[in-house]
Amino acid sequence: MANAAEGFVQCLENEGVNYIFGIPGEDNLHVMDALLDSPIQFITVRDEQGAAFMADFYGRLTGKAGVCPATLGPGATNLITGFADANTDRASIVGIPDRGARTRLN
Repeated sequence: MANAAEGFVQCLENEGVNYIFGIPGEDNLHVMDALLDSPIQFITVRDEQGAAFMADFYGRLTGKAGVCPATLGPGATNLITGFADANTDRASIVGIPDRGARTRLN
């Protein structure tokens, strides 16, 4: 493993993750690059709420955890409705919010 993103993707592979639903962004480019050499498919969605609902239904249909990253900023809060629905239906779901580099903080 050359970096943390490759280690992260390896962990997802070890857990049997087949799909990730989300939006590619500036802060997750390293993960996107690591996914190029992975059997995990990244399913691009329009917004994080859609990603959360897709991960929710994937979890319901397969019994596996649906995985959805969120972009920096309000992206994590956009996951909430899908997560609430998954919780109501007892579906397994994993959310992975991005964070900005410390150099971007003022």
